[in-house]
Amino acid sequence: MDAEQLLAALADGKAHSGEDLARAFGVTRAAVWKHIPKLADWGLAVDAVPGVGYQLRRGIDLFDAGALRSALAPEVAARVAALDIFTEIESTNRYLLAAPPPSPGMLGACIAEYQTAGRGRRGRRWSTPLGAGLCLSVAWQFAAAPAELSALTLAVGVVVRRVLARVAGVEIALKWPNDLVWDERKLGGILLELTAEGQGGCHVVAGIGINVALPAELLPLLSDWPRGAVDLATACAPRGAPPRAAIAIGLIEELTELFASYAETGFHAYRDDWRAADYLRGRAVKLDEAAGHITGTALGIEADGALLIETAPGARRRIIAGDVSLRSA
Repeated sequence: MDAEQLLAALADGKAHSGEDLARAFGVTRAAVWKHIPKLADWGLAVDAVPGVGYQLRRGIDLFDAGALRSALAPEVAARVAALDIFTEIESTNRYLLAAPPPSPGMLGACIAEYQTAGRGRRGRRWSTPLGAGLCLSVAWQFAAAPAELSALTLAVGVVVRRVLARVAGVEIALKWPNDLVWDERKLGGILLELTAEGQGGCHVVAGIGINVALPAELLPLLSDWPRGAVDLATACAPRGAPPRAAIAIGLIEELTELFASYAETGFHAYRDDWRAADYLRGRAVKLDEAAGHITGTALGIEADGALLIETAPGARRRIIAGDVSLRSA
């Protein structure tokens, strides 16, 4: 047996005696015990009660690649070249960037239960306990870089917003360029990376991280925002967050449609939705740059997704990339 097998046995959140586990796996009880520390490394709390057994403090709806693929709409499943699921991996984005790009018109997808080196913008670390979040990356190869490639991150944000509204019944805001926001708190983020391919091709990987159901004591540590982070379980209270698989299926279906049409339609099909969800519009903001920072008022986005900041009456600054935050009073 290994730690992944033990995790699968305990994922239901019920108590399992060491004797029963040992018998099921054909090992000794000591062999079962030696894998418990690995579950702790994954951020899981395991109670060991004498005379009762081992029990996760919360059950986990582990991902299953076969079940996910069979739940996809047939026309989408036909476009998914690979759907890889890992219990532990450094980074889903890094994995897909290192892999050969999918064939044109096909999507590659990777989901991790736990990331050891998950990243956000500017290399910031993003990590949640195993099974507490959604770590999904998808890969697509464009024949040539789309004209509005710089706005693709924003379009992905609109897709996430649409899926969460439909699957979870939650309306989120979008903070330029890549943050998911609910109740003034960070719910997750998007990391888009790309590499240029031969003959002008463009290999794009979009990573999406969403806090789904986290221990309450962990939320304040996940974000440097004034009000910290939030998870879907909180946003969906009292009914609770939907299964992570339902969110993943919705995202894979919608992202496949986005990438398949983006070279032709560009950001136009997503622009109005993004503007309706704009978290920064009308607020005092600060832009951090290598040379320092500037302050002003966010005026919203232009047609190509660039952010406009009014730095002084009548003076506007067009921002293509940068780290923008709300300015404290």
